[in-house]
Amino acid sequence: MVKINITNIGKIIEIEAGKTLGEIAAELKIKLKYSILGAIVNNKTMGLTYRIYQPKRITFFDITHPEGLRTYTRSLRFMLYAALKDTLPHAKLEIRHSVSRGLYCEVFQNGIASISNVEIEKVRDRMRQLTKLALPIIRQELETSQVLDMIKEHDEQRRLLEGHGDIYTTIHTLEQHNAVLYGDLVPNTGIIDVYDLTPYHNGMLLSLPETSNPEQVAQITKQDKMFSVFIEFDQWLKALKIQNLADLNEAISNGQGNKVLQVAEALHEKKIAAIADQIANRPNVKFIMIAGPSSSGKTTFSKRLALQLIVNGITPVNLSIDDYFVNRELTPRDANGDYDFEAVEAIDVKLFNQQLTQLLNGEEVEIPKFNFKTGSRYYDGTKLQMHEGDVLVIEGTHALTPQLTYLVPKESKFGIYICPMASINMDGISRIHTTDNRLIRRMVRDYKTRGYSASDTIARWPSVRHGEDVHIYPNQEFADVMFNTALCYELSVLKAQAEPILLEVARNSEQYAEARRLLRMLSYVKSLKPENIPPTSILREFLGGSSFEY
Repeated sequence: MVKINITNIGKIIEIEAGKTLGEIAAELKIKLKYSILGAIVNNKTMGLTYRIYQPKRITFFDITHPEGLRTYTRSLRFMLYAALKDTLPHAKLEIRHSVSRGLYCEVFQNGIASISNVEIEKVRDRMRQLTKLALPIIRQELETSQVLDMIKEHDEQRRLLEGHGDIYTTIHTLEQHNAVLYGDLVPNTGIIDVYDLTPYHNGMLLSLPETSNPEQVAQITKQDKMFSVFIEFDQWLKALKIQNLADLNEAISNGQGNKVLQVAEALHEKKIAAIADQIANRPNVKFIMIAGPSSSGKTTFSKRLALQLIVNGITPVNLSIDDYFVNRELTPRDANGDYDFEAVEAIDVKLFNQQLTQLLNGEEVEIPKFNFKTGSRYYDGTKLQMHEGDVLVIEGTHALTPQLTYLVPKESKFGIYICPMASINMDGISRIHTTDNRLIRRMVRDYKTRGYSASDTIARWPSVRHGEDVHIYPNQEFADVMFNTALCYELSVLKAQAEPILLEVARNSEQYAEARRLLRMLSYVKSLKPENIPPTSILREFLGGSSFEY
């Protein structure tokens, strides 16, 4: 018998050694709002088939927990793969990008991305059948050589495992289908019951549960501009001859890493130049509005865009939205009673619009300043007037929020949304989430420039993400253009700085599970030295060594 601390019920229970987490939850009748999908065991994420032999502290989670959502989505991806192979045995699945509140997937048949609406319906029907059958998803930890024999059709997975060097590897099996999923899955397909599969562009969209109500499928939102960015990124990858992480690792091993780096940076520069040309071709544009989530590289992008604008004979002038904060006593509060500095009401929208209108009319205005220590506005005589060829560059959370510039004529504004929107994937079934890219960027920068530990950054991340969900993502389609700041090689250079920081996270820290997950992901990435990264690169904002002043 062993003693376990179940934090969900606040009790220490004695159980028979060798029971699985699923058996423990069932015997103790642990109830969460939704189905239990896994548990945090001694600050490590574990699946429900994990057996307990020693005293542990256990916290069960459902889909409302970040690890629960990952477990559910990972399981759903595997079930989609199995259903596709059951329906179209010779087809190859490529789960590409997160878009329209789902996952965009392509299906290759005879080397061509093509799937008919009828075929999609058959795959969806097979998925629903698998849900009804509640078939077991078997988890095994086997010698890697044995796993390689079991995944012969997964070329990318085989190459990643061969380069990883583990003696043992975890593999999951659903009927005759095998795959390495780089994380835990639910124990049976009956748990995977909220999803949809519909035609989408040249492929299909796997719709996920609604985050606010996981019992419903998320409604598809129109994101045509973002989707075009994904298509462009895929074309860039083809130019680089890199389709997945295994391809990138092999390029680095073969001495082609720096070439990949140089081409990726050149593609960025070409795109930024094209955006500047687009602005130059619209002479009525006087305000360039730049928005994007945390760690997107907004500051470096703005500076690079400014250089390209100057090349086009345009003089960029910066204006900070932060200087238009209302006084502290007027700042709105959130549901917890704390000041909500992310709300648009925290900005003096009336004054901002008034001064933009005056600037548009050629008038001189005195720009306010804001003292964040005292929480009050002041004026120091700073004045601004726009001249022929000038444009104001306005960067901030609400730059694309229509309410922020409600008095400014639409033709005077040019909106830019930037974010690392796409990245290379592990393989055709498993993605590398762009939010992980951003978190690692921020972690490295915060450690270097602000003295924050990885634990600090990870702990703050949910709050950051919540602010983005509320204030940034709903307005992204208002942009005239979108710029993907992801660089396909970036994890290869961030790895060397991120790993030591993550290894500092203590085992007794609540952030240990997340640190462990990120370390596991980075363990599959081959390192690339950063010496050849240009001093103007987006990544220099996080790695250091930029030629720009921040």
